[in-house]
Amino acid sequence: MAKKPRNRRGSGPARAGGAGSPAPAPASTARAGTAPAAAGPVGAASARTAQLTAPAPGQKTAAYPGRGLGLPERGPGSVASMPRRLLALLIDWLLSMLIAYWLTRSQFWTIAVFAIEVYVLTATTGFTVGKRLVGIRTIRTDGSLVGFRWALVRTAILLTVVPPLLADRDLRGLHDRASDTVVIRV
Repeated sequence: MAKKPRNRRGSGPARAGGAGSPAPAPASTARAGTAPAAAGPVGAASARTAQLTAPAPGQKTAAYPGRGLGLPERGPGSVASMPRRLLALLIDWLLSMLIAYWLTRSQFWTIAVFAIEVYVLTATTGFTVGKRLVGIRTIRTDGSLVGFRWALVRTAILLTVVPPLLADRDLRGLHDRASDTVVIRV
């Protein structure tokens, strides 16, 4: 029985083209899972455009929150992070508790004070007290103020608690998507 030739290092399979080894694959072989390209430039171009590929190693993809809305990646005008938004919400809630207790000597009215604060301030300025302190603002996706009608929709959904937690890749909760708003850094 004849021995198979070994590669230079003395281990592993035989080098391509050696006795008993398969012939090397042609350079025009398509990637696994795709149809081979047809002959000619038209067939090759259509095969390339129909193929979904991952980015090349080392190639950075520019996907960040707000990219689809035309917002910058960082700095003023970029999408506000969730920790900033949660801090602003906490500040607004604590302020609402203080105001409700000061007015009625009961914290029962906290949710009403919170709803009024968020509704009026978001509609007129885009800021609540908490948002102003942490440097974020609510605007419409076209850059305008939210307005009373959309602020009402946004606040009503915000008060249900769960929809704001269901954020998309632009960090917009259901309340933001329903009112076509986005929270940005100032």
